[in-house]
Amino acid sequence: MPHLSRLTSLALAIALLGSPHLLQAAETPPAAAIANDKAPLPLDELRTFAEVMDRIKSAYVEPVSDKTLLENAIKGMLSNLDPHSAYLDPEAFRELQESTSGEFGGLGIEVGMEDGFVKVVSPIDDTPASKAGIQPGDLIVKIDGQPTKGLSMLEAVDKMRGAAGSKILLTLVREGGKPFDVELTRAVIKVRSVKSQLLDDGYGYLRITQFQVNSGEEVGKALNKLRKDNGKKLRGLVLDLRNNPGGVLQAAVEVTDHFLKKGLIVYTEGRIANSELRFSADPADASEGVPLVVLINGGSASASEIVAGALQDHKRGVLMGTDSFGKGSVQTVLPLNNDSALKLTTALYYTPNGRSIQAQGIVPDIEVARAKLTREQDDANIKEADLLGHLGNGNGGVDKPSQGKTSKAARPQDDDYQLSQALNLLKGLSVTRGD
Repeated sequence: MPHLSRLTSLALAIALLGSPHLLQAAETPPAAAIANDKAPLPLDELRTFAEVMDRIKSAYVEPVSDKTLLENAIKGMLSNLDPHSAYLDPEAFRELQESTSGEFGGLGIEVGMEDGFVKVVSPIDDTPASKAGIQPGDLIVKIDGQPTKGLSMLEAVDKMRGAAGSKILLTLVREGGKPFDVELTRAVIKVRSVKSQLLDDGYGYLRITQFQVNSGEEVGKALNKLRKDNGKKLRGLVLDLRNNPGGVLQAAVEVTDHFLKKGLIVYTEGRIANSELRFSADPADASEGVPLVVLINGGSASASEIVAGALQDHKRGVLMGTDSFGKGSVQTVLPLNNDSALKLTTALYYTPNGRSIQAQGIVPDIEVARAKLTREQDDANIKEADLLGHLGNGNGGVDKPSQGKTSKAARPQDDDYQLSQALNLLKGLSVTRGD
């Protein structure tokens, strides 16, 4: 096994925020920053390790190769650091690299670990998981009948991936309820990072599902399109970060920069020299100062929390929804010389005001829990203007007879309570400003 300092000979290190499927190139840390070669070796512990390995090889019920034992030891070393550090074997590393294109095969679920179980961080929009109704916080207790207790996150992800069109049975537990089964059909997951549309005259909606390499550029284009579609300057905008599990650090910075003219966006602190980074806004403002409401929930993690935290600290927008996930750490992927890699937590990030999000999350300015909207059916009442021989309007106005029951095209806010409240807030702000 190569000495840790040999990592410095590699040309690539990849910084990750949240999603294990998204990457960003970063500098490789210097040798002195990664490992202290002068530190004495823990000889007693090494002897114990060698003895345990020897006992397993000689006494375990089935033969086990040295390669398997050493790989398992590495996996255990990484998995016991924190839920986000892991050893990526060559296959897992290849899958991670392939997924940077925003396309991969599977179910469309971002997962983490909690008490040994696989926990859903968020389903990705327009994927088998979201269409099946899987929700953030669901515990996956079985995969095709096999308990997930004791599996590593990478092992669980590997079991959930498969050829498009193949079926899988997940057993879930939701909020302490009874287990229930959900059968899904795997698909090619094509993640569309940014979606936008007009909610109402003058009010735009911008949703970011994940922070991919091009998300910052896509947000800039979406803002321009919203203004063009509206025909004039927007009166308000909803930025939807709900169930966004994170992604690329630089993308989160670029998205935030579209809404700020100056000031710190985020900074990171760690033990290695180049883990201490600071990102600030430039004077350009692609949003043109549009009033902003940001939606977050328990599925908003990492890069989403960077954006929400920066906008909250700068008082650039009103945060609405529920507390975010609370992942305030940065992972770096360090390739090894056998086509495998380490995904290692190397830093914590902080909002402009110095808040650490780790294990706490972002608290919204206005708490709005998830709920269902139930609309009463309008009665087809007869109005004065329907009556035969009715008098005309005293000011010469046009008659307004009853319209009967007419169906309107469904709008996103019609069935989304949190989104409807965000739009109501923007309209209220518009009234107070006299727009």
